[in-house]
Amino acid sequence: MGFAETFKALSDPVRREILILLKKGRLSAGEIGSHFDMTGATISYHLSILKKAELVCEQKEKNFVFYELNISVVEELMIWLSDLKGENRDGKLEEK
Repeated sequence: MGFAETFKALSDPVRREILILLKKGRLSAGEIGSHFDMTGATISYHLSILKKAELVCEQKEKNFVFYELNISVVEELMIWLSDLKGENRDGKLEEK
């Protein structure tokens, strides 16, 4: 995982909202797009940024493409942020 791609993906409020939608379970691009007032091409652009950052995975089934949250990358990012903040794995601040 490249943190530059991850933070770029997270910098946009639309992409953050897509991640929140996917937290509830996998969705097709059309289902994701129904939550926004934008073109399918724009939704596709946002999904491609999220895929490049490995924050979402896609799975093709027949004529549909479904997207889901990539939990392992989210967990890796959270561990890194906790370490940066000075927390141990239990979420408690480390003694200095």
